[in-house]
Parts: sequence; C-alpha cells; structure tokens
Amino acid sequence: MADTMTAQETQATGQYSDPNVTPPLGQAIPLGFQHVLAMFASNVTPSIIVAGAAGLAFGGAEQVYLIQMAMLFAGIATLFQTVGIGPIGARLPIMQGTSFAFVGVLAGVAATQGLSVALTACIIGGVIHFALGSVIGKLRWLFPPLVTGLVILAIGLYLIPVAIKYAAGGAAQFQMEAESFGSLKHWTVALTVVIVALVLKFFTKGTLSSAAILVGMIAGYIVAYLSGMVNFGAVAKASWVTGITPLPYGFEFSLGAVIAVTLVSIVSAIETVGDASATAKAGAGRDATDEEIQGATYADGLGTAIAGVFGGLPNTSFSQNVGIVGMTGVMSRHVVTIGGVILILCGLMPKVGAVIASMPLPVLGGGVIVMFGMVASAGLNMLSEIPMNRRNMVIIAVSLAVGLGLNLVPTAVQYLPGVVKTLMTSAVAPTALCAIVLNLVLPQED
Repeated sequence: MADTMTAQETQATGQYSDPNVTPPLGQAIPLGFQHVLAMFASNVTPSIIVAGAAGLAFGGAEQVYLIQMAMLFAGIATLFQTVGIGPIGARLPIMQGTSFAFVGVLAGVAATQGLSVALTACIIGGVIHFALGSVIGKLRWLFPPLVTGLVILAIGLYLIPVAIKYAAGGAAQFQMEAESFGSLKHWTVALTVVIVALVLKFFTKGTLSSAAILVGMIAGYIVAYLSGMVNFGAVAKASWVTGITPLPYGFEFSLGAVIAVTLVSIVSAIETVGDASATAKAGAGRDATDEEIQGATYADGLGTAIAGVFGGLPNTSFSQNVGIVGMTGVMSRHVVTIGGVILILCGLMPKVGAVIASMPLPVLGGGVIVMFGMVASAGLNMLSEIPMNRRNMVIIAVSLAVGLGLNLVPTAVQYLPGVVKTLMTSAVAPTALCAIVLNLVLPQED
C-alpha cells in the first residue's frame, strides 16, 4: 500500500496531472490514438450483435450504418465529457463508448419488437439517465458492490453463449453457413484471435498490450481472408462520406423496453461514477469532485439520448481507458478529446463501417469470447470485495438463478403480459431487481 500511495503522490505532481494541460501534439496525438485502439473493438461489437438480433443482413447497409453511429456518437459523447457544455461533462480524460451492459436487453427487444422499439427506449432511457445526474449521489446506496457486481456478472454470463455461437461460425438469426457451423475453419479463425490477443496482452507492453484484442481481431481477419471467408463487395459499394438520419427506424414506445433500459441506465450511471473516481485517482492522486461526478453522469445520459435519435446505442465511460491514464500518467483531457475527434471522423466514413461489417463472424466471436469473459470477470472482481457469508451467498444464488434461469427458459413466463415478460426474460433486469430487493430486506449478519 505504501508503494502505491507513493506512486500516486509522485504522479499527482507530474506536469500532466492537470486535466487542462496539453502535451505537445507529437505526444498528444499518439496518446489519443492509443485511447481509440484500446476501446475500438468493444465499441462497435454491441451494434453488430443488436443488428444481428434484429435480423439485419450481416454486412448489409443497415448494419454498416449502426456501426458508423457507434463510432460517431462515442466520439461526440467523449467530447461531452472532455470539453463539456455548462454543467455537462466531467472535464476529465474519460473515453465514452457503446455499453455492453445494454446488449442483453436491447438484443431481446430488437429480436421481439424491432429496432424502432429498442432505439426509442434508448432515447427515453438516455433522458432519464441525464436526469439521474442531479440525484446520482443519493442513489449510490442502492448499488453497493454486491448489487453492481451481480448485475455485471449476469451481463457477462448472458453474453458468453453468443460469443461461442459467433466463434463457431454464426447464430440462428444470420442463417449463414449453417452446414459448416462448428467447423475447424471457423474455430481456427476464432482461436487465432484469442491466442494473439492473449500473447500481446501479457507478453508485450505499451500500445500493443492496450490494443491486444483489436490486433488479435486484425490477425483473425487476415486468416479469414486467406481462407476465403471475407467478402469486400459492400466495402466497394460504400461511399467515403455520408450524412446521418434522424429516427432511421421511427419512434415506437414500449413501457417494458423503457423500464428495462432505464434499470440498466442506473447501473451504467453508477459505473460511470466509479470510472470518474478512478480516473481522478489514477491520473491526479485525488478524489473526483461532486461536480465532476455529476457532470460525467449528465454527459452519459445526453450522449445516449442523442445517439438513440440517430440509430446509436447507449454509451458509457470505458474502464479500460482509465487504465491507460494510470499507465501513462497523462491526465490531460485534451488527449482524450483527440481520441473523440478520431472516432467522429471514422463514424462519418461508411468505408470504415463497411470494412468492420465485412468481418466474418468467427473473427468477432474470438474477440467477444475474451471481452464477454472479461465482463463476467469484472463482476466477480467486484463480488470479491464483499464477505461471503450466508446472507450474501443467498442473494447471489437467488438473483442469478432467477435472472439467468428465466432468460434461458422464457416460456416459463409466457402467460405474463408483454411488458412484464420483456422485463422478466431480459436477464439483467430481474437479476438487478432481485439483488436490490433482497439486499434491502434481508438482515445483515454479524
């Protein structure tokens, strides 16, 4: 502990420990690009999954558009955080990106009710998320590590089967290469991604280590290309620059979808509070101020609401980028602003989105095996902070059993009204509700 505190104190006195100080451009631009590399794969993956759940053609124009919006509004939301507008934004080096926390809920809604309902829920959920900024400090007691860790663990466990399906060559909604599902060709590509990512993560340092998953997916992409699995037809047809379309799928309200997205938004807001606090501690050796935490939550909500209007999914602060701040000791918010601008430029270029959309499913599968596993591991890490007494073990057992069980067997609640059924089979929402209620009503043990 003494060594850690000494490092933080030393870092806090460094020339770049002030968020308002900018390193020379020769250093700031590579650092900004490193922030993009660290989050790029995680940022676009949720859009690919939700697009697939909605039945959009894999590699088609609609999927390309959703990928573009993921990049564009991650960049815009990042500027909300780093540059700020009035009380909006922490004005800290916080990188925003599309949140995995919403994938389970939105994939279910998109598959059963369509993208119009899912994106409408994102818009309304974003507005509610924004409003949480004024009361976020008062709600934190509802989400101790026991509850938040359970929710994050449930998200990871829910998504892992999706990763395996992709790695094996597809999923039911894509209806592609069904005859070769699980073939050695597919698993060779997926395992290339996993092996390269692990080697780079643990046996290299700096940018290669930070961008291990992205580089692993590039390696898998090359293997897939050499195997004849890549089709660049959509890339050739895609334009270099395009505009954006408001409400591309219309506006369709569903109470169940809004409630489910709102519940996840609350958890996302709590995660952002943690990231803002961790950023301030890692980069400047201090605690985040109330204004920074409030501003970070406002930026989260505003970014989510505006993204939903144009076809983007909810965004949140990215924890991996907090690690970069700690690793480099560069607290400058303007470095992350450069990263946000890079994402905006990528989002306005359909060619970039088409290249990503041409990525075969096993490549994506190899990447998300690692990413989804890390989501589950992050939940376990949070749960490791709590005492494993009988009370807490019962809360964990019941919450996961109900949340994941109903998701695996949705017909168990087939006679419930549509709104309630959507909530009960979303995995995340029932896990969160059970954990919150049980944590409130069960007596504490000595």
